[in-house]
Amino acid sequence: MGVLLSRPELLEARRRWRAAGLLVVFTNGCYDILHPGHVRTLERARALGDILVLALNSDESVRRMKGPARPVQNERERAALACALEAVDAVTLFDADTPRELIAALLPDVLVKGSDWSHFVAGREEVEAAGGHVVLLPLEAGYSTTAAVGQVLARRRST
Repeated sequence: MGVLLSRPELLEARRRWRAAGLLVVFTNGCYDILHPGHVRTLERARALGDILVLALNSDESVRRMKGPARPVQNERERAALACALEAVDAVTLFDADTPRELIAALLPDVLVKGSDWSHFVAGREEVEAAGGHVVLLPLEAGYSTTAAVGQVLARRRST
């Protein structure tokens, strides 16, 4: 079960984890509507190290990327759900369009993204320069938050 940390709290926790020799894995995303594909991906990410940090896009960041109808759930609700997952050790929020600055400050040992991001992984250069590595995990077929939101909206329009 995870805990929601501010950026300064997360960086202090990272210092302690490093001192204890723990391998820190980092991933990020909107996680607007949590689905089984998210859960399994987070479990696979957590298996790559000792600590899994999940950085969630803030509400404003989600709106810039996904449009004014998103997020469906606000950042506090999304963070609470993420913290409730056994695979997640720490959750933090970021407001930028990418988590590059956060990743550069945290310098996780492993940076994980879904394979749909193979064209661009924010923070890749910083992590690899510090001796860490990047892992692209395959997506779970049949799960898409965007598709789920579209289906709900289509059903609403047809009733």
